[in-house]
Amino acid sequence: MLCDVRLGVPDPRLLDPAFYGGRARPVDAGGRQAAWFVEGDSWQGVLRGYRRGGLVAKVSRDAYFWQGEARTRSFREYRLLAMMRERGLSVPAPLAAAYWRHGLTYRAAIIVERIPDVRPLAHLLDEPVWDAVATAIAAMHRLGVWHADLNAFNILLDARGQAWLIDFDRGTAGGVSAQRRRANLLRLRRSLEKVGGERGVALWERVDRAYRECMGDSAG
Repeated sequence: MLCDVRLGVPDPRLLDPAFYGGRARPVDAGGRQAAWFVEGDSWQGVLRGYRRGGLVAKVSRDAYFWQGEARTRSFREYRLLAMMRERGLSVPAPLAAAYWRHGLTYRAAIIVERIPDVRPLAHLLDEPVWDAVATAIAAMHRLGVWHADLNAFNILLDARGQAWLIDFDRGTAGGVSAQRRRANLLRLRRSLEKVGGERGVALWERVDRAYRECMGDSAG
């Protein structure tokens, strides 16, 4: 288990929503019904259990093949977020991460700090948020980080208009090629089109232009 000092003595029960009883509230937007708002004496967080999607979920919803502690989904995301926070990026602080090994498989969960007063990009299609969104994505790419699921629900805007990127499960660091940068932007386009049709595409086009300006790269 990895744990921030704000949570006190490391306790794996912190990553079980049942531990919080009625104080754990399901997160409505996005996800696979595996995230809850939770809180302690001096912190508020989002607890997320790792869940599989697609056809493999019919075999197991939450079991992953064991490849060593350093490659567990929870530890990798925790450490990636910690690195990004240290570099000043607008991502939630990691609070705790754990895994439970069962022979050749394991389950995992993570708690990240809850960002107050935010709304997902999916709910802001007609708002002038493209510069903030482009700035956040460009900062991530300049740091060499790739987001595995950059969609309209994984970009949040706070009350000051600042954009935050969340859900770095399967994200990677160490460099991002132009092709992978473009893939991130096109994934966001598909998501915005799905939630907003022409309005979503129009917003994406503004984000795309602002992103190119941030990167100084006409090819995106």
